[in-house]
Amino acid sequence: MTSATVSLVGSTGSIGTQAVEVVEASAGRFEVVALAAQSSIDHLAEQARALRPALVGIGDPTLAPKLAELVPAGTEVVAGPEGLVAAARAAEVVVNGVVGFAGLPVTLAALEAGARLALANKESLIAGAPVVQRARTTPGAEIVPVDSEHCAVHQCLASVGSDDVARLLITASGGPFRGRDRSSLSAVTVDEALAHPTWKMGPKITIDSSTLMNKGLEVIEAHELFGVDYDRIDVVVHPQSIVHSMVELVDGATLAQLSVPDMRLPIGYAMGYPRRLDVAFGPVDWGRPLQLTFEAPDREVFACLDLAYQAGRTGGGAPAWLNAANEVAVAAFLSGRIPWPAIAEVVAETLEAFDGAPIDSFDAVLDADREARERAAVAVAGRGR
Repeated sequence: MTSATVSLVGSTGSIGTQAVEVVEASAGRFEVVALAAQSSIDHLAEQARALRPALVGIGDPTLAPKLAELVPAGTEVVAGPEGLVAAARAAEVVVNGVVGFAGLPVTLAALEAGARLALANKESLIAGAPVVQRARTTPGAEIVPVDSEHCAVHQCLASVGSDDVARLLITASGGPFRGRDRSSLSAVTVDEALAHPTWKMGPKITIDSSTLMNKGLEVIEAHELFGVDYDRIDVVVHPQSIVHSMVELVDGATLAQLSVPDMRLPIGYAMGYPRRLDVAFGPVDWGRPLQLTFEAPDREVFACLDLAYQAGRTGGGAPAWLNAANEVAVAAFLSGRIPWPAIAEVVAETLEAFDGAPIDSFDAVLDADREARERAAVAVAGRGR
C-alpha cells in the first residue's frame, strides 16, 4: 500500500503530538513531509529529527535561525505565517491543529491546494465560513473533521442519505462545572476551569468546554460541515464521553459512534479516510459494566451555548465576531483579568455591536475579526477585576 504524504501544522500542540503518535503506530501508512508550529522550536526540532520531513515551518520568524541550527541537515526552514501556509501546501493530507483564528490561512491553503484537510481547528471554519466553503469546491479538496463529535457524525452519516436525517445530536461532557449553579461560579479559579473531567486538551479549548462555548462552536461547525439547519442540531450532555455524537433518523432510529475518549481515533480516521487504520485507539471493553447517561444542558448557567446559536442563525460575519470575542474573553480569564462569568458577558456585549456586515472575502474575515476584538477588549476593560 502506498503511503500518503502528511503535513502536521500545529505539530507541537495536543492534536499535533497525538497525530505524531498515530503516524508512529501506523508504520508505513503515512509519510510526514512537513511540520509546523508557532514557537516551540525545541519540540519542533525534536519532531523533525525523528520524522525527517523535507520542510519545517515556524510561525515566529525571529526563531527561524535558531531552528535551522537544530533540524537535520537538508531540512528546509520556512518562517512566518507564510511558513505555516507553505507547510499546508506540501502534502496530500494536512492536519490543521493550530489553535484559534490563526488557523484560517492554513485551512484555506490546504483546501485551495486540493488536499484532504483533517480539521481540528474549528475556529477557521466558523469565522471564515463563506470563504472556506468556496475553497472546498477546489477539485480534490475535502474536509474530514478531527473533533470527536463531528468525526462521529461523519461516520454515522456515511451509511444514510441526507433525506433520512431528522437531527444531529452533539454530545458534551458538561465540563468541570456541570451541575453548578450560577452563584457558585462567580469566583472559580483558572485551575478549576482547566480541570476537565474526561479530555486532555489545550487551555483555550478546555476553558471553552467549561463555558460550553466549545459546544456552541461545534453546533456552527456541524451546520457548515454537514449542511443541516440549526433547528435540527441539538446538544445533549453525556458526562462519560463514550458516545461522541449521534444522528437521529426520520424513522426514529438513532445511530451513534462509541469509543473510550482518545483523540487519536478521530485523528487517525481523518488522516486515513476513507480507509480505517488497522491499529485501535479507544476501544470499549464490552465485558465490563458500562453506564451511559444523558441530560439537557443548563442554558441559563452556560449562556455561551445560546450565544453561539444566535450568531449562527444571524450568519454573515456574526460567527466571526462570536469567535473573536470569545478568544479575547478566554485570554482575559486565563490571565486573571476577568472572572469566569464575564466570558459570556463579554461575548454578549460584543455581539450586540455586530453591524451585520457580510463575509465575502478573506480581507472581510480579517476586518470582522479585528473589529470584534477591539469591541471585546473594551468589554473586558469594563469588567476588570
